[in-house]
Amino acid sequence: MGKYLSTRGIKLYFETYGQGQALLLIHGNGGSIKYFKYQIPYFEKFYKVIVVDGRAQGKIVDFGSELHYKQMADDFNALLNSLHISPAYITGWSDGGINGLLLAIRHPDKVKKLATTVANIVPGSTVLTPSASALIRDNIAQINAGKQYDYSRNTIKLLHMMEIEPQITHADLKTIQCPVLVIGDDNDVIKPAHTLEIFENIPQAYLWILPASGHGPVQ
Repeated sequence: MGKYLSTRGIKLYFETYGQGQALLLIHGNGGSIKYFKYQIPYFEKFYKVIVVDGRAQGKIVDFGSELHYKQMADDFNALLNSLHISPAYITGWSDGGINGLLLAIRHPDKVKKLATTVANIVPGSTVLTPSASALIRDNIAQINAGKQYDYSRNTIKLLHMMEIEPQITHADLKTIQCPVLVIGDDNDVIKPAHTLEIFENIPQAYLWILPASGHGPVQ
């Protein structure tokens, strides 16, 4: 089912399943299409499901020196353009939720409705639990000290991106034109208060906090 799209300096790998209105599923940091192996069989009964590996992840070779969320959002826009799809339903988990928000901000014509799960709009300890902040900080420190020899170039780029991004403002969120379901978990690495902050700044937003749940409810 897989194909490659040559765009924006990379070969973007994607797969499509089913028929009907388009539903784009976007995975989290360091993930791939495989993260949605349980969701695809369900949703392909009702939608044309599009799943894609994010830049520098999965089957995508990326020789760039840096990585940014906006790059990936623009990649997904290019993919939807190539498939002549406008708009689509978008579901993103974790970093995929960030990319979904950016897609709605930067390319509003591409998003009919968005479900963003456990996303954040800024990095750092103000939005992450202390343990999550410490984990990212320790991994970066070990890489800088040369102690993580098994880390690939792409993994380093992904970690660095999480350290300094995203940088989405309340004003950015207020430009989102489509309905958005903001999903969080009460035991997540993203603080529930931050999920509430995202919800409160999107004009047509709905909030769902999952009880007794962690960072991976889509799995």
